Amino acid sequence: MKNSLRALLGATAMCAVAGTAFADGHSKTITIATVNNGDMVRMQGYTDIFTEETGIAVEWVTLEENTLRQRVTTDITTKGGQFDIMTIGMYETPIWGANGWLVPLNDLSAEYDVDDILPAMRDGLSHDGTLYAAPFYGESSMVMYRTDLMEQAGLEMPDAPTWEFIREAAAAMDDPEKDINGVCLRGKAGWGEGGAFITVTGNSFGARWFDEDWNAQFDQPEWAEALNFYVNLMNDYGPEGYATNGFNENLSLFNQGKCGMWIDATVAASFVTGDDSTVADSVGFALAPNHEGVEKRANWLWAWALAVPAGTQKEAEAKQFIEWATGKAYIELVAGKEGWANVPPGARTSLYETPEYLEVPFAQMTLDSINAADPTNPTVDPVPYVGIQFVAIPEFAGMATEVSQEFSAAYAGQQTVEEALAKAQAITNETMEAAGYK
Repeated sequence: MKNSLRALLGATAMCAVAGTAFADGHSKTITIATVNNGDMVRMQGYTDIFTEETGIAVEWVTLEENTLRQRVTTDITTKGGQFDIMTIGMYETPIWGANGWLVPLNDLSAEYDVDDILPAMRDGLSHDGTLYAAPFYGESSMVMYRTDLMEQAGLEMPDAPTWEFIREAAAAMDDPEKDINGVCLRGKAGWGEGGAFITVTGNSFGARWFDEDWNAQFDQPEWAEALNFYVNLMNDYGPEGYATNGFNENLSLFNQGKCGMWIDATVAASFVTGDDSTVADSVGFALAPNHEGVEKRANWLWAWALAVPAGTQKEAEAKQFIEWATGKAYIELVAGKEGWANVPPGARTSLYETPEYLEVPFAQMTLDSINAADPTNPTVDPVPYVGIQFVAIPEFAGMATEVSQEFSAAYAGQQTVEEALAKAQAITNETMEAAGYK
């Protein structure tokens, strides 16, 4: 491996400085807002190659996930013009594209090969058949677990486990004396952090956000069962302070050997098996779980993607960077420098036709998890919305963030599950009535 993630994290801090320096010697500098996830951090470490090839300098604004969403949403809605490229996802892209807030990516080069983007990712980042953001990586969710601890517990992880098995395994692997938690899961407030996780957990228990008439469903028994199961599981076998843990916090815990299992984004697989993981040689993978008797699994569909806000003065340069960062050549660059296990996953069909990549232990499970996710049919009972871990309407981000805050308060013991669900019901119905859905 050329660089560890830790080294690239250090390099990230220098990217903005480097971008400013490049601006003195290059006629164009683009500014990119991105999330502080490992694959994005890795990309920044290779930015100098793009600049050398094109003469276009890059300034990075790297933010924690919740903060990124706030910043780019504020900028796009107020036409602030701070960024030439924004890192957004499947929730924002179709809505913002429909509003005319994004530049269509309908003129990318033939060499870029838009048709090679996985259909699930291409469709989720389009509006009316027009692509508005290019996926840097795509993901679903899956179980990552310690094979050594599972063996010591006398258990075998099924390829498609139930939540009931997850609880059994968590109990068997939990070892407070050795600082090992049976399971690590997201509890952090934010619609895309803990909110995303509890939504897909709800789906897997037969719950849904709304019925077909846009009535909130948090007063239904499926939500009570799902949220009580989650809280009891985490209180019994999760880490202290799980109410404030998101993707990066749980990644750190798992890599330190402090989690028997972690259910989260498939993109984490390269990091739990990489140089910064103390348990890299003892990690297995399985599909996200379902509740016994329920057909839906707790898996989502997402892409972190690069989009060009309308009104940028550097559209051509921004599209040039997007082609470079999300194209086939970048995948080959990372594979050559750091190995196939570290390339951005889940975005291109050709990646899953590459023999070297299919030898990566988590490659097939990642693809299977993505293919198992259906945003047009996300729940057991019918719903009027599209989206698995989100509801694809403009009002969702605000109300779901509020709901996630109530849930996190329940995780922290500040209120009961019943109180959190009652507040979620009120928040959601009030929002939908004010927006004219009812």
